[in-house]
Amino acid sequence: MSTKQVSVPDDIETDIFVVGAGVTGLTFAGLLAAAGVRTFTIAKHSGTAPSPRAHVTNQRTMEIFRAMGIEERVREVSTPLPELGNGVICTSLTGLEVARYSCYGAGTRQLTDFAAASPVEMVNSPQHVLERVLLAHALEKGAEIRYYNELIDIQQTSEGVVGRVRERQTGAEYTVRAKYAIGADGGRSLVAQHAGIEFQGEHGLINMLTSWLEADVTPYTAYRPACIYMMAQPGNAFWVGSGTLVAVKPYTEWLLNRQYNAGDEPDLSEEAVIGYARKALGIPDLKVTVKNNSKWQVNNVYATKTSHGRIFLAGDAAHRHPPASGLGSNTCVQDAYNLAWKLGLVVSGKANDRMLQSYSQERQPVAEQIVKHAIQSLYNFARVPQALGFKQGQSTEEGYKSLEELFSDSPKAEKRRADLKEAVELQHRRSNALGLQLGYRYKSSDAIVYDGTPFAPYQRDPVLHYEPTTHPGAYLPHSWIQHKTKLISTLDIFEFGQFGLLVGIGGDPFVEAAKTVRQELGVQLPVYKLGYRCPYDDVLGEWYSVCEIGDRGALLVRPDRHIAWRTFDRPGDPTEALRSAFRQVLGL
Repeated sequence: MSTKQVSVPDDIETDIFVVGAGVTGLTFAGLLAAAGVRTFTIAKHSGTAPSPRAHVTNQRTMEIFRAMGIEERVREVSTPLPELGNGVICTSLTGLEVARYSCYGAGTRQLTDFAAASPVEMVNSPQHVLERVLLAHALEKGAEIRYYNELIDIQQTSEGVVGRVRERQTGAEYTVRAKYAIGADGGRSLVAQHAGIEFQGEHGLINMLTSWLEADVTPYTAYRPACIYMMAQPGNAFWVGSGTLVAVKPYTEWLLNRQYNAGDEPDLSEEAVIGYARKALGIPDLKVTVKNNSKWQVNNVYATKTSHGRIFLAGDAAHRHPPASGLGSNTCVQDAYNLAWKLGLVVSGKANDRMLQSYSQERQPVAEQIVKHAIQSLYNFARVPQALGFKQGQSTEEGYKSLEELFSDSPKAEKRRADLKEAVELQHRRSNALGLQLGYRYKSSDAIVYDGTPFAPYQRDPVLHYEPTTHPGAYLPHSWIQHKTKLISTLDIFEFGQFGLLVGIGGDPFVEAAKTVRQELGVQLPVYKLGYRCPYDDVLGEWYSVCEIGDRGALLVRPDRHIAWRTFDRPGDPTEALRSAFRQVLGL
């Protein structure tokens, strides 16, 4: 009798060890590989996401994909969200439409703001297709990714991190040694547990079931295209009503999300799922194919810090919240965009590892903000069935009688309709949160040099409206400018993964200053002259209205497009001013 020998994989030595290969890990893998950083990525699953899951990709994330060179690939597998630019609240697809509001930059109330804020538009990009694009990009850049490999232990020392990994197919184990590790391993992050990072909030607030369905409901949806149809029915006062129908492929492929009580497990048989779908959608004879079912829980949790020593948390490992407002995958990508360039500079010896402290300083407040906003979005929708008079356990007759009274000429109805309108207005904070998506401003003691001025106070609601600024810590504002014969965005000026110095008409002395600093520090620092009749020509005057510096001022822009330093006017010694600022950003 012979015993089959299992070969033991070779141990791995690398610079960055990424645990997890979902949206977060794949973005890291692509960014780091493009920067030439030795990176090793594992995932315990057998491949990319098997079902749609996250779907909303906002403008900031699309700007990042644009910088990475994959914007068009993402668009090819997505639906432009303005084409699905409604939020529809109804009793069912064939029942009463209670309310409708415009969103994602499609309505007259948002069109100008969304178009002026960014050179790109939001898209509906289901996670299972988005991950394939990210994986292909990472592999093209030379990333090493091993699926079906599971982390079983990770420790860190003053010199680096040591991970123990198991091949799930063979059971063989091997060691990964790296300078730094990134926990991109989702809401039950083993990396977070071993790193001892603390979290705030509550787990398991709601039990949810998501069913991925094929069902052609074109006659009931195409005339009022929406990314989400929110259904509210009598006898149901759940936070998500009777269910939300999320577009995967208009108008034939959907995710149906519904809530269930703890201890009351849903029947996952095909017959039961189809039956529920037909009832919720209001189409008794609807032809339905069930592609997948998954149970999950709504969490309200965020890390109190997103790094500990040489270990960093990103994506769902650092912030766990419901999908309301579509912030999940977007924040995953943006976490990676913040940290990858910093790691690249540190492992190459061009920056001090002190700069890495800025990751938690900058991204942890964002994590806390988006978790709280997503939870509030659920509370806001719970006000809709309340305004309709729907209560848990009421009869269908009682519920529809309340609904009939709401839209009648009875003495109480006008006040009730006002309450409903107020509840619907709150949904704009879910689907039109432009300021929340684009307006985050970093405040860290590292990687940013402040100019002694405060951020200007908001003039409008900072959740709904984006107010561009060049204050250090803010994201570079988008403006349309002309370079040679092409109209481009200010965001398109920069080379991917590099700093850049923006100067105006009087900025020539900065060219020599940047050359000196570049030679001293070994970091690329191209200079771009932007203004009236400059090589980057402010032909429309848009840049002049938002730049907040004079013609002899300058902006130092980080690889993630956030402002690192600015000077309103040309300093007496441009070289020394730039040198001092750049060294501070690099932690030198």
